[in-house]
Amino acid sequence: MKAKDYMDQTVLYHKDAEAVNAAEGVLRRVLSYDDQIMCVENTFQTGAVGALHSHPHTQLTYIVSGRFRFTVGEETVEVAAGDTLLKKNGIPHGCVALEGGVLLDFFHPMRKDFVE
Repeated sequence: MKAKDYMDQTVLYHKDAEAVNAAEGVLRRVLSYDDQIMCVENTFQTGAVGALHSHPHTQLTYIVSGRFRFTVGEETVEVAAGDTLLKKNGIPHGCVALEGGVLLDFFHPMRKDFVE
């Protein structure tokens, strides 16, 4: 099922969420969302890069597994399972997977560009 087809769905089963290549070594699954909030799962292979970027959405990232080096604004940190990062709208951020793993991102408002 395409991500644009499950906006406002009460339940979305992981097996039904469309997986797309977001970058080399990065698989993205848009999970549940409405027009105000969106949950996105990103699976990184070791060495994969989330390129430095910014956007007009507040983003909260929960590290489910793996180990990552993140740059958020002027700060660079290493994070692992259980850690969280808050990336306010307009602040440049990016990461490198030091060990393959999964990130769970929450965006406010939702990312229209992820479902078009």
